Formats: sequence, C-alpha cells, structure tokens
Amino acid sequence: MASASSFSFIPQETDDVFISFRGEDTRHTFTAHLLAAFYRLKIRTYVDYKLGRGDEISPTLIRAIEESKVSVIVLSKNYATSKWCLEELVKIMECRRTKGQIAIPVFYHVDPSDVRNQTGSYADAFANHEQRFKDNVQKVELWRASLREVTNLSGWDCLVNRTESQLVEDA
Repeated sequence: MASASSFSFIPQETDDVFISFRGEDTRHTFTAHLLAAFYRLKIRTYVDYKLGRGDEISPTLIRAIEESKVSVIVLSKNYATSKWCLEELVKIMECRRTKGQIAIPVFYHVDPSDVRNQTGSYADAFANHEQRFKDNVQKVELWRASLREVTNLSGWDCLVNRTESQLVEDA
C-alpha cells in the first residue's frame, strides 16, 4: 500500500464565471472592464481570447462552461454572427437546465427584443446561418431557441440609462 507521502493530489480549480462574448464587439470595452472587475474581486473567470476559427468548440471550452458556477452572456450586435458564440450559448443553456448553473444575459447595445425575436442585426445573422447550414436546420433552430431562452432570464440591459461602469458594477 502506498503511503500518503508517495503521491500528491492537486485539486483542479474551476472558474467561478464563464464569459461568452463576441470579441469584435466587446473584447476591448465591456468584456475587458468586466474581467478587470472580477479580477479585483478575486473571482476566477474563464475568457477565451485565443478562440480561433473552426468547426467545433474545443473540449477545454466545453469543460470550462460545464465547470463554471455562473455564465455571463454578453449579447451584442454581432454576437449571433458567430457560430462559436451560439454553440457556447447552447451549452450554457443546457448547463442551466441540467446542472442549475446561473446564466446572466447582458444586452450590450442591443435591444433584448431584437435578440428574442431575431430581428435587426440578429435577423441578418440568421439569414446567413440558414444559407450556410441549410443541410442542418436543427442546429439553426437550436441556436434560435437558445437565444429566446436566454432573453427570458433576468439580466442587464445597457440601453436602460446606464453607463458601462454602472453595468460592470451591477454584474
């Protein structure tokens, strides 16, 4: 039998918060401020700035979503143009339903009704997705359903008389 000193167990730390965002819209603005605020509060946060283009979300990213206690979804003008963002959202909503994970939407310079009804920039994004994924209609419908689901959650809307710093503080 091995003695306790012959091996060491190092628990893997999980992140408290996963942030899903469209880099081109919020990487250097709201998401950067939010990340800095979480860092100051010593809240472990997963943000993938290195997410490249590809067909599937990496297992590391899936694990980060699954193991986080809270997911903050920064819904911005171009969020729905990204297949990656939509796949993250599907996983986040799944974890909310199956694991009770907290999901908090932030409507960043986008009207929640545009997200819910997929109008405005969201209509344009889905017109492109429907063309691109015409052989996989179920995938596009799952993305649509996840967007409708997230808009029914309590969150923050930056269009409602708030500065970015107030929104970050509230989050």
